[in-house]
Amino acid sequence: MLIITYYWPPSGGAGVQRWLKFVKYLAKFNIEPHVYTPENPEAPAKDESLMKDIPKEAVIVKKPIFEPYGFYKKFTGNKKSVNAGFLSENKDSRKKLTEQLSIWVRGNYFIPDARKFWIKPSIRFLKDYIQKKGIDTIISTGPPHSMHLIALGLKKQLGIKWIADFRDPWTNIDFYKDLMLTKASDRKHHRLEREVLQTADEVITIGKTMACELEEVRGKEVNVITNGYDSDDFNVIDKKKSDYFRIVHVGSINADRNHQIFWQGLKEICDDNTAFRKSLKIKFIGKLDYSVIESVGKYELSDKFEQIEYVTHNKVQAFLFDSDILYLPLNNTPNAKGILSGKLFEYLATGKPILGIGHPKGDAAEIMEETKAGVMIDFSDKESLKQYIISEYTARSDSSKANMNKRNQYSRESLTKKLIELF
Repeated sequence: MLIITYYWPPSGGAGVQRWLKFVKYLAKFNIEPHVYTPENPEAPAKDESLMKDIPKEAVIVKKPIFEPYGFYKKFTGNKKSVNAGFLSENKDSRKKLTEQLSIWVRGNYFIPDARKFWIKPSIRFLKDYIQKKGIDTIISTGPPHSMHLIALGLKKQLGIKWIADFRDPWTNIDFYKDLMLTKASDRKHHRLEREVLQTADEVITIGKTMACELEEVRGKEVNVITNGYDSDDFNVIDKKKSDYFRIVHVGSINADRNHQIFWQGLKEICDDNTAFRKSLKIKFIGKLDYSVIESVGKYELSDKFEQIEYVTHNKVQAFLFDSDILYLPLNNTPNAKGILSGKLFEYLATGKPILGIGHPKGDAAEIMEETKAGVMIDFSDKESLKQYIISEYTARSDSSKANMNKRNQYSRESLTKKLIELF
């Protein structure tokens, strides 16, 4: 089979994990995976440690890609890698006219995304490659949704079996409204999304709510295969005892995930309990919207707070185990019910208590309830948040009451078996 993916090692970040791990276990089930990916992508980070998960049986095919991000960086003066999800590390960046103009151009001229220039050359190359190698199934994973359009072109020309994997929504993603689309551009996004969903032989996605939303457009079943955790990543972990009460978050936080009740609740507990304040440590690993740093200062928690901008995936697990609560803030947006962060599954693998802020009846909350992994607090329920933090501070247990048997269904190996059943 052939997997068409933009994200692949040595690129780092959440977008890499899903298909890297599928490829790892597909090889163990005697399936030969071929991976088609850009030679020079605009990666959010690099993580050489992920290379170890690429099995020797996998055939990796890389081709150059043209992306307009070089022009974008010169135009906006931004020299860093481009942030997804409208995360602004600098307070002034949202107010720049150049930034606003760039967003408008991105939404209306680069449809479905800035990787659109890779679609036609990829179809030309892969048409011959598929026939020469005897590939009988292709899988496209998005975003970026240009990967789906490559597969769509191949489906039309070759009639090959095609599975489209949606790791995130297309027109229902939380920042779609921020793209400043014209009516014509909005219609084009929806038309392309509908064509992909209705032409693919099978569609898979990461959660129940997103599956229901995609089914409305597709007109038939969408399969759910969630993200997960790799047992191999959690085999040798030194679980350290600490005198501190440690709240840890791993991953980026944009403005929609920066919930004020978290900071307000912590400040109020600190004001009421001197011992708690002395023992509290808050550690965030990942890129943060400037509003997070503002909140830390506003609620007088700067001396309790530490940010580490990025760590490689092979070092993340040590931070997860070096915690008393794992923090899971989800986006406070109209599609909140269907948000199912990939980090939840790695959190589950630790057995540590999880404090979520999100939709209390959403997909993530359902999994947390099923595995007895922690609580999902509603976006405005500060008192329940405080009660949970105080109860965990008082208990200071080594692990949560997580059902560790229930979690096995979310191992990457188990999920790959589900994928093979779909084939």
